[in-house]
Amino acid sequence: MKERLPSLVAVLLLGLLVLGTWWASDYTLRSIQVDPPRRLTHERDSWSDRFTMVRSDPDGRAINRLEGASMEHFPDTGAYEIIAPRAVGNQPGAPITEGTADNGTLDEHGDRIVLNGNAHIKRLPDADHQLLDVRSTQLIIEPARDLVYTDRPALVINGNSTMRGTGMRYDNRTRQLTVSAASDVKISGEDQAARNAGPEKSAQP
Repeated sequence: MKERLPSLVAVLLLGLLVLGTWWASDYTLRSIQVDPPRRLTHERDSWSDRFTMVRSDPDGRAINRLEGASMEHFPDTGAYEIIAPRAVGNQPGAPITEGTADNGTLDEHGDRIVLNGNAHIKRLPDADHQLLDVRSTQLIIEPARDLVYTDRPALVINGNSTMRGTGMRYDNRTRQLTVSAASDVKISGEDQAARNAGPEKSAQP
């Protein structure tokens, strides 16, 4: 029995040490006030004046450019709100496009640009394509797909032809233009002859 006494004392002391440590830890946790999770409110966490954002392809070529008078980022939506945005698309093998508006939003991790207020998109003319001019109160750009669309009333001028309708979609890769619910379509004889003579799919009301 005397030989076991030191071992029993050691076990007892170890047990007391464990209990004391647990109590101290629990007391400390209960004594410290833990801050509640931060609420996400619509308050900007970063901002900039006169900014330029450039996206490049795997070969390092600049294919999309977005600039504006000012930019604010809001963590609750994950979106960038932009004043006087200007978006330029320069995809390989496709005409250059340029979009402007009074204000805009960059969201969905940069995969969508929403132009609001005097939204205006131009496909710049070149040797093979006439000027394509689209105006609406809102235009949505998907830069990665080189796509522009809206479900609002839009005015489309393609060369010498004019189309008005509610809803528009333009794929700059295929040059396919669709104007939905067209209420006023004026196709010039010159443009009609060009469409019949070549593969250009410039207007499909």
